[in-house]
Amino acid sequence: MKAHYLGHIVFYVRDLETSVSFYEEILGWERIESNTLPFKAAALTSGRTHHELLLIEVGDAPQSNTGHRIGFYHAAFKIGDTFEELKSAYHELQSAGVNITGMSDHTVSKSIYLTDPDGNEIELYIDDPDQDWKKDPALVLSPIKPLRLD
Repeated sequence: MKAHYLGHIVFYVRDLETSVSFYEEILGWERIESNTLPFKAAALTSGRTHHELLLIEVGDAPQSNTGHRIGFYHAAFKIGDTFEELKSAYHELQSAGVNITGMSDHTVSKSIYLTDPDGNEIELYIDDPDQDWKKDPALVLSPIKPLRLD
């Protein structure tokens, strides 16, 4: 398996609108609009892919009710273009004894989650070839569904 490129970064933020304004006004990125998530979040893109940045509002951190802290949540790496490539990566990770912490169907992408040796969360994903996020950018904030690769 080989990571093709860094796909996106996810940050926990104190105030969503303040952070979105920063990335729109300073970096010139575009916010993807959607109200389908059960928490306050915003996806932003430079236009290269469906989103390069996801911001999740957690308020003042640390908060015992969320368990989240302000800052880095995870980095996502695109590892291919097909479901078979994702399945192959899953089996490679299992064979290598890597602790897989989750798997998700994000509609526009399918993902495997793991942690690096320092506990940083890493997402390995493929874009779903059957979803056209360019025609409907709001798909990036679709509800998350479970994914099985066995």
